[in-house]
Amino acid sequence: MFTRHYSVWPKELPKTMTLPATSVYTNLEISARRYPDHTAIIFYDAALSFRRLKEEVDTMAGYLQARGVKKGDRVLLYMQNSPQYVISYYAILRADAVVIPVNPMNRAAELEHFVADTSATVCLAGQELAGFIAPLIGETNLEEVVVASYNTYIDPDTDLDLPAEVAAPAWNREVPGVVTWETAMAAGHTPSEHTATPADLAVIPYSSGTTGAPKGCMHTHRSVMATAVHRVFWNPSTPDSVQLSTLPFFHVTGMTGSMNGPIFCGSTSVIMTRWDRTTAARLIERYKVTGWTNIVTMAVDFLSNPELGKYDLSSLNMIGGGGAAMPVAVAEKLKKMTGLDYIEGYGLSETMAATHINPSANPKPQCLGIPVFDVDSRIIDVDTLEEKGPGETGEIVSNGPQVTIGYWNRPAETEAAFVEIDGKRFFRTGDLGYYDENGYFFMVDRVKRMINASGFKVWPSEVEGLMYRHPAIHEVCIISAPDPKRGETVKACIVLTPEAEGKTSAEDITAWCKEQMAAYKVPTIVEFVDELPKSPTGKLMWRALQEQEWKKGS
Repeated sequence: MFTRHYSVWPKELPKTMTLPATSVYTNLEISARRYPDHTAIIFYDAALSFRRLKEEVDTMAGYLQARGVKKGDRVLLYMQNSPQYVISYYAILRADAVVIPVNPMNRAAELEHFVADTSATVCLAGQELAGFIAPLIGETNLEEVVVASYNTYIDPDTDLDLPAEVAAPAWNREVPGVVTWETAMAAGHTPSEHTATPADLAVIPYSSGTTGAPKGCMHTHRSVMATAVHRVFWNPSTPDSVQLSTLPFFHVTGMTGSMNGPIFCGSTSVIMTRWDRTTAARLIERYKVTGWTNIVTMAVDFLSNPELGKYDLSSLNMIGGGGAAMPVAVAEKLKKMTGLDYIEGYGLSETMAATHINPSANPKPQCLGIPVFDVDSRIIDVDTLEEKGPGETGEIVSNGPQVTIGYWNRPAETEAAFVEIDGKRFFRTGDLGYYDENGYFFMVDRVKRMINASGFKVWPSEVEGLMYRHPAIHEVCIISAPDPKRGETVKACIVLTPEAEGKTSAEDITAWCKEQMAAYKVPTIVEFVDELPKSPTGKLMWRALQEQEWKKGS
């Protein structure tokens, strides 16, 4: 067991954490029983109590079961942050089914993959996204889409600036296989007994891999419970804590820190559907927000607001997150303005958010943190698997209660993702790093070929696979390019077919990509080349293009 970090371990916390032997849904059930009239959610000035939240969750769970959803079935959740997202997530769990959180940026080709891979028959979707998923009804396994209109849960008298999706009139179209949220709720179904155990599957977030199509990370109720409980104790929360929820709930960090954690301890989540730095500041002041989990680019934008000084942010007692290293100058600005250190952490979809977090009393800048409760983390040689010592760079591997049990329908990739050390199964993160004498871990590079654009992970092979569907593309290589705002961005090096030369523009390629994939994956730079570099065996030499691109920017 790695114990070097015990010298800086928070004195008020135990080093091991006994997890509840119950399902994730049970957290809501218990909080609703303990704090029935306490506010669970605030959504653009409208409050939802724990009692009402549980009642609506149970009603939607009953509807899902009436539509044929059985224990272990997968249900797509394709929605932006909203009360309906929380209700849907917990309703799926209440029905003993498995949540498939889908990035709202995903489009046609990606949605087809999720439906096919999970055999999902039902999808709960936001109305702005329903048009992308509804065409799959009858053409795939998908049988029904329940459409939620966000504006039905806001305070109509709010003075807050509303995102277009929230301000939009409620869905009123007649589409075969599509029912409204209100219709589903009005059916008034009561769910059968809840039987899910800690060992049952709860959530399968998808993590793109180097082999192409996204792959599902299988998480049980136990692994989802682990990070929810860990977060509440590591950054102490009580029922009177108020969390600003700006990270998307489909992502494991937002799911854990801004939804599951607050529900476990009975605290309040102030939910934003879309990021807006002024609205965030107003909400912090108005609802006396105490905690805010975000990504670094969000914090940077927040602190860049020239009018930030006029808002009262004194209620905040924790700000932290990850996605990229926090720039020292920005961290200093945050400290000067709020008196708070930015608490950085590290985790993956495969680990249901954090395995490492900085101790709040002893944080280090641009640091992943230390292994949290019951996490055993090591650094190993990528090739020999030999364990490394302090200051030596290698691959970060982790064992802990929050680690995925494997990839959905991918036994070979599951086997390759783990290594045995000291009789324990460690997940290979694919990230290169090292730890110092006190057990703090630091990121150095990535073993895998991945682009990190503003905290969004883009896997070149996946984008290439989608782009090869374009009839004008003969060959394509996706690499990263330096970007002053995003850190790095996506670049496509393309060899056109002879028929397309001179007839296809970069704008044509970009426009097509926007229809086929999430916006953050779309190449912002398209370069046409005569040929792509290849090894003597014909293997694409992407690294040569990558190095050449970054040399141009230096």
